[in-house]
Amino acid sequence: MPHQSREADLAAAFVDLADGPLGDGYDVIAFLHTLTEHCVRLLEVASAAVLLAAPQGGVLEVAASDETSRALQSSRVTADEGPGHDCHRTGRAIPDVPLRHPHARAIWPRFGRAARVLGYTSVAAVPLRPRKEVIGALVLLNTQPTPVDPDRVRLAQALADTAAISILQQRTLHDSTRLAAQLQTALSSRVIIEQAKGVLAERRGLNVQDAFEQMRTYARYHRRRLTDVAQEVIDSVSSTPVALDQAPRPGRP
Repeated sequence: MPHQSREADLAAAFVDLADGPLGDGYDVIAFLHTLTEHCVRLLEVASAAVLLAAPQGGVLEVAASDETSRALQSSRVTADEGPGHDCHRTGRAIPDVPLRHPHARAIWPRFGRAARVLGYTSVAAVPLRPRKEVIGALVLLNTQPTPVDPDRVRLAQALADTAAISILQQRTLHDSTRLAAQLQTALSSRVIIEQAKGVLAERRGLNVQDAFEQMRTYARYHRRRLTDVAQEVIDSVSSTPVALDQAPRPGRP
């Protein structure tokens, strides 16, 4: 990417993330998907995923740049294991780790094995950490023989910090009850969106990634919450289907 073009793209990404998920028609899940897409494009990694802290403890995957990384992070095989979980627990970034390295095999035996089968060669993670409060982690997955260099990991941290501050920007920083409620809403929304993806994919003969993109494009075009659109798709099983074609295709204005 040319130098000036990359600078403009970086500036646009930070402005996008600074606007936050609280504007009209947007929600936390859609916002975190936007974060993963910025990471894939700007950091030149294969995939990115976001894990959020669950109010009852632990972390759960809530957003991913593609279905492959989403399946990896949410698999029962890799539950409670992997760089995202470690990053959330310690609050410290994890630099690029080759998945075939003995250290990775030792600390993430199930995650590493599953990731290698999917073609990933290395992984890094940074915390979602507004100030000192860690609310999740951003995981970067690489398929290239060259590692994710420290500069890209630092940029990932800057993107994650901006996103985390935006998520909490209209909340009282020390109001843990409201934060827990927000995270629970995000996790509940994830369930609704996953159900809607399955319904739409079966109804239209799509893969689940394309089904998600149709819902997301429709929500953005009509400035509606992605979760609300997903709920309508689920509810429409026994009623009139949602007219998701009433929006431009991805990539069109």
